[in-house]
Amino acid sequence: MKTITLILALTFASLLSAFADHHGEKKANFRHVVCFKFKADATPEQIKAIEKAFGELPSKIDTIKGYEWGTSVGDKEKAKGFTHCFVVTFADKAGLDVYIPHAAHQAFVKQLKPLLDDVFVFDFVAQ
Repeated sequence: MKTITLILALTFASLLSAFADHHGEKKANFRHVVCFKFKADATPEQIKAIEKAFGELPSKIDTIKGYEWGTSVGDKEKAKGFTHCFVVTFADKAGLDVYIPHAAHQAFVKQLKPLLDDVFVFDFVAQ
């Protein structure tokens, strides 16, 4: 009986420790939202190349913890010509501070700029 009690106590302590470790982890919650409005003469092929290039950044910049994107499916008037939205997640602002000047990001910006009519950037900490 003492052995079973000891095993149960150790198991409980181990689970409690794992639970505390998991919930004590710092969540990646710094979001960098970027919306693009492309020039009227940007071709579908050029836009696809931008989508692909942006999608490759997480494999090149290790401070990126998450990446999502999509195209507008809502009211075009409310979107004000913005067609693409990208959400990049970092652990904290320091991750963004590494990302912005990173050579891979700067090469992407150089590829993007000639096609871009406007950009909207919004950074926030997820609650």
